[in-house]
Amino acid sequence: MTRIHAYTDGGCRGNPGIGAWAFILIDTETGKALQRAGGERHTTNNRMEMMAAIETLRALREASPILIHSDSKYLIDCCSSWMAGWKRQGWKRKGGELKNVDLLKILDGLLVKHQVSWQWVKGHSGNAGNDHVDGLLNTVMDRIAKGEDSYRIDDRVIWQG
Repeated sequence: MTRIHAYTDGGCRGNPGIGAWAFILIDTETGKALQRAGGERHTTNNRMEMMAAIETLRALREASPILIHSDSKYLIDCCSSWMAGWKRQGWKRKGGELKNVDLLKILDGLLVKHQVSWQWVKGHSGNAGNDHVDGLLNTVMDRIAKGEDSYRIDDRVIWQG
């Protein structure tokens, strides 16, 4: 069983529009957790979903097995099914240019470092971890919409999900 679990989420108000990403990284043995969230004034939903996974993996201090729970089938499919083919094709797809290639390359490097398993969860369905990160990213988007300069969240917490 994987000791480290994460819940990730990304979203936008408008697509493109104000967007945010969030994660909570949980040590299931100790219940200690790290949550972070951030955002951008102009981005897309898919970029924020990918940023949530990138920031999750960057937060790990050492190479680790991790189970990431996400409500984004796009993110999961990118990382577990499509990326290898895109990489073989020079980061292109049959239909032409590949969107978000900058983030896909970052994810690829992080996925090589860590042993990542993916679990899809239905969004807005009462899953405590998914609901938690959804709340974090909405807080960040609210702060951005209000024009606040400091809108990042970075806290150590005890997980009680």
